[in-house]
Amino acid sequence: MIVTGTRAGGITAAESAAPIKVLDADALSHVGQPNLNQVLTQLVPSFTAQAFGGDTANLTLSARLRGLSPNHTLVLVNGKRRHGTSNLAVLGGPYQGAATADLDLISPSSIKRIEVLEDGAAAQYGSDAIAGVINIILKDDKEGGDGYVTAGKNYDVGGETYAGTLHVATKIGDSGYLNITAFHRFHDFTQIGGLDRRVTDRNGNLLTSTSSPSLSAIQQQLYPGMDRFPYVNRINGDAQSRLTNLQYNTAYDFGGGEIYSFGTYSKRIASAYENVRVPTRVSRTVAGVTTYFDPEGDTPVNGFSPREKIREDDMAFTGGIRGMVDGFHYDLSTTFGQDKNAIYTVDSANASLYADTGFTPTSFYDGFFKSTEFTVNADITHEIDAGLATPINLAFGGEYRKNVYQIGSGDPASIYKEGGQSYPGFRPSDAGVNGRESAAGYVDIAANPIDGLKLDVAGRYEHYSDFGSKFIYKGTGRYDFSPAFALRGTFSTGFRAPTLAESYYSATNVSPTAAFVQLPANSAAAKLIGFQNLKPEKSTNYSLGTVIRPVDRLTITLDAYQVKIRDRILGTGSIYGSGGAVNFPIVTQAIIANGNVLDPTVSQTGINIFTNGANTRTRGVDLVVSYATDFGDYGKANWTISGNYNETKLTKLIAAPAALTNPATGTAIPLFDAGAQSNIETASPKVKVITSVLYSIDKFSATLRGTVYGKSSAKLTPDGGTYYEQTIGTAFIGDIELNYDITPDLGLALGANNVFNKRPPTVPLVPGTTNATLVNGGNVLDAPLTFSPYGINGGYYYARLNVSF
Repeated sequence: MIVTGTRAGGITAAESAAPIKVLDADALSHVGQPNLNQVLTQLVPSFTAQAFGGDTANLTLSARLRGLSPNHTLVLVNGKRRHGTSNLAVLGGPYQGAATADLDLISPSSIKRIEVLEDGAAAQYGSDAIAGVINIILKDDKEGGDGYVTAGKNYDVGGETYAGTLHVATKIGDSGYLNITAFHRFHDFTQIGGLDRRVTDRNGNLLTSTSSPSLSAIQQQLYPGMDRFPYVNRINGDAQSRLTNLQYNTAYDFGGGEIYSFGTYSKRIASAYENVRVPTRVSRTVAGVTTYFDPEGDTPVNGFSPREKIREDDMAFTGGIRGMVDGFHYDLSTTFGQDKNAIYTVDSANASLYADTGFTPTSFYDGFFKSTEFTVNADITHEIDAGLATPINLAFGGEYRKNVYQIGSGDPASIYKEGGQSYPGFRPSDAGVNGRESAAGYVDIAANPIDGLKLDVAGRYEHYSDFGSKFIYKGTGRYDFSPAFALRGTFSTGFRAPTLAESYYSATNVSPTAAFVQLPANSAAAKLIGFQNLKPEKSTNYSLGTVIRPVDRLTITLDAYQVKIRDRILGTGSIYGSGGAVNFPIVTQAIIANGNVLDPTVSQTGINIFTNGANTRTRGVDLVVSYATDFGDYGKANWTISGNYNETKLTKLIAAPAALTNPATGTAIPLFDAGAQSNIETASPKVKVITSVLYSIDKFSATLRGTVYGKSSAKLTPDGGTYYEQTIGTAFIGDIELNYDITPDLGLALGANNVFNKRPPTVPLVPGTTNATLVNGGNVLDAPLTFSPYGINGGYYYARLNVSF
């Protein structure tokens, strides 16, 4: 029985009027990597997980449905809204702007099942449920428990992973239960590539003054002493992380109703390498004598590899009461969620502070992000017998929500001039507290007017303290012509207010050669250029599908959909103040007005900003075919083929402010350059197909899974001038897991994800060049294309010991 996509009870997934996938605990347990994002990406075709993030986004990877923004998917736990992360994904790419719930903070072993509603549901659950809803149902056992320990590693790039979990359930009196789950995971760095074009050629040979005239004699002397030479640049790879999750789910039936509560606490400590700083990067000259800084005090100077680090504390608590009064079922609840990330730069230096004083710390406290969400819900359902095939199900209720987003400033050394290398601290001008309140009321009516016909109509009125009011609605229908064939369809509208992070985030993003300010969208500095405050997105969803059950144990569902989003919030391409193909003095003025100080040694400066920049149209098809086979004495097999075709088009691009007019052409520059446009339209594959079989006989079982990812591409540029299209071709990723039950309560699993070690291509040189100019302007000569839909690390092998009691 499902509880997502309808407020009527007693409906199965096969009977649903909306497309919904149900993943039970058994399905979740046969994925090797102990990470809920990876679990869902291997089981749900329309779900894609981020492989690599820039800057702090690499410490909190995101995911999305149907090729839309992660912010367009609403995550629920036991039907209640889950708060979002405070760690905004800032840098460009398909996941830019993500500030939604962090699925990695929910332990797979605490989950009874996951219901993935692949349909617009803003009118039912909240205005941001444009792409769909992921509802995580926690275990509610009354006794027993289970757990596992696992260890794994990527084939040849590091990434050692160790994890353990324990879930325990017990009765509370005669009418209650308590479930507690503890989880801990360590995941080490991976490194993919590392040759740096400032240090070596593509073969790892040290550059000479002949091959690189700009390389001085002192640099040639110092570079061979760098750590891990010639693979000195470690920026491309997974972060190292230590994650601890604690969860509980409890309820007690006192006769007239039930009180319940569930919650989580998570602690994550993680760090990610950034671009290496070569030995001559930080120096001091006094009386004509130049000294070079090295945090390790090596002789000769060794250079350094700075890391960005977070200490994250995340908590959520829900408490409520539900029951029945005079035929009305009520559910009254309140939820509080908070995510705080303290940000550090370690193994680094402040170049200006060292040049000015002869001293610099090697570790910097950069400040913090904090987001909180407080929600109060009242949900009531009542059945009305009107002489139809089944009683009418009337549901209505309301929601109050308060959100607060805060940025705290860093220590003095982190904000002295340009700050620490790789990630400067947040300045007092970046810091601030911003909040909003919203209130909503909804009505949902579900009925079966005649046998075989299901209708569901919902309307929702929302009022935001900063955006005013909006009414949205949804209509769903299904007709079963026979037990073997049904048609279903949906029409809905949505209204997503920008997250507070999208509106107010401010920071400086740096590399060894560039410094770009993420200008707050709602700031006075943004208005200096001509940008206005963010406004809500508006969406219209259509879907039409069929459910076919031609023979016993065979089910086929096919659903086509279209999602139109107006005034979509996107991150612009790079808008240059200096060092670009086109530069604007007003951009430099806005950076100064915002209080940011940039590294004077970089060659490129500018801004990025979130803005209501485009209208988009997403069209696609979801297919699921499942069949169960019983071979008698020779075992059983469950076969599944599921696929998704998805294409997003930019149907309208908003013009840039007049201040950003190209003097050479007399026209405004595009706000979304070719690279930013490709992130929306082509950087995710249009096709993803998953085929799997779970075979079991006696004590042995095997899971075989094959996933085909279609072609994806992105346009990259070294300078904002010429763009070069880079393509990741169609790929087949194979997974295998073998299980053996040693005893009824003890089992062993051995497996591999991406068993053939498939990896994406590397970033190439600009065609026709011989001076190591990369098409994305980076430094790593053998870096992977990080928009890869199947990750950058290649194969992962693992062992797991399962226990139950």
